[in-house]
Amino acid sequence: MAYVNEILAKVMERNPNEPEFHQAVKEVLESLEPVLKRHPEYVKYAVVERIVEPERQIIFRVPWVDDNGKVEVNRGFRFEFNSAIGPYKGGLRFHPSVNASIIKFLGFEQIFKNSLTGLPIGGGKGGSDFDPKGKSDAEVMRFCQSFMAELCRHIGPNTDVPAGDIGVGGREIGFMYGYYKRIKNAYEGVLTGKGLNWGGSLVRTEATGYGLVYFTEEMLKEKNVTFQGKNVVVSGSGNVAIYAAQKVAQLGGRVLAMSDSNGYIIDESGIDLETVKQLKEVERKRLKDYLTTHPSASFFEGCDGIWTIPCDIALPCATQNEIDELAAQTLVANGCIAVAEGANMPCTPAAVQVFQNQGVLFGPAKAANAGGVAVSALEMSQNSMRYTWSFEEVDAKLKEIMIEIYRKSSAAAQEYGLAGNLAAGANIAGFIKVADSMVAQGVV
Repeated sequence: MAYVNEILAKVMERNPNEPEFHQAVKEVLESLEPVLKRHPEYVKYAVVERIVEPERQIIFRVPWVDDNGKVEVNRGFRFEFNSAIGPYKGGLRFHPSVNASIIKFLGFEQIFKNSLTGLPIGGGKGGSDFDPKGKSDAEVMRFCQSFMAELCRHIGPNTDVPAGDIGVGGREIGFMYGYYKRIKNAYEGVLTGKGLNWGGSLVRTEATGYGLVYFTEEMLKEKNVTFQGKNVVVSGSGNVAIYAAQKVAQLGGRVLAMSDSNGYIIDESGIDLETVKQLKEVERKRLKDYLTTHPSASFFEGCDGIWTIPCDIALPCATQNEIDELAAQTLVANGCIAVAEGANMPCTPAAVQVFQNQGVLFGPAKAANAGGVAVSALEMSQNSMRYTWSFEEVDAKLKEIMIEIYRKSSAAAQEYGLAGNLAAGANIAGFIKVADSMVAQGVV
């Protein structure tokens, strides 16, 4: 479609050297062609041209002092992409790889992911190239306070509500929230992922991992199978991976392997999650230390090899583009029947094509990993009400949301002649709600 190609060309011209953002925009826009043909009003009101351009782009300096008295300088980002259906909502990522391209890709994806939840939240993303690994608590606190000193000008409970992401957990959220509260002299739900004693929600820690498995469980019904007795490979060992693995085990599956940035472990008897949680959440150690208490397990340097392990279900929960075409072909050859993305865009377009061509069930990130932002929005609701739901109540709401996301994605794919293509269906279902809202609100 010439119209879509023109927009893609303009995006690449305006945003040079930003491959992650280009990839995300291309994947979404190409799936929207049948929608744009049926809805000329979206073209008339330049909805697509507007949706690929952030409403606001904030880039700022973050100076801080390390424990040796040396002044360090990092770069901070907040890209507020779209507020048509609610305040901007999306995580903050602290990692050396963070740059404008990665934050734009994440923020763009967040528009549609948040729309799919059915909750009133827009799309945004932020972060910094600061690396919290190896830093003392005092250094992390000083960085977070400097970061929030600028970010506080641009966020608020009805404007923009950030959350955590890679490198931003309860410690970082606590430091940022405390400084925001001091500057603003207001106790308000401006960040999600807060501690349970001061406005947080139960299930928030487990949400993305649990939600991923709830979505996959619903997707597996297409093949009339369940997790019971299935071998599962989960990449990563952060919150998403740990709690996805926990829910898989609760549903009768066996997690054979997990990974971190150094390599991956295989435990044929099933990964002992309590050991992984102790290593990662308490001791902050590398996954290879798993072998200290589980000598029958194996550790392999590097991460690519994890996708050579034969499994029934693959849940990539580490980082973008970790499954390429060759890895996808290997998974298929080894009998994998389903892949669902726990990380953001962990499968390359070529890998996705392999899965779709071979009849492997594929759950795209913007649908499958929406559980985290869904519970973040539920945290916002609880903050507004000055009320807290029980673990069971939040978990039930999360499962209902994930099942509904699957159904909406499947139905949208069916309606536009793409039956079974959940990647396109998720894009379409997420887009239409935002696009209709943008048309209704005029050219703004």
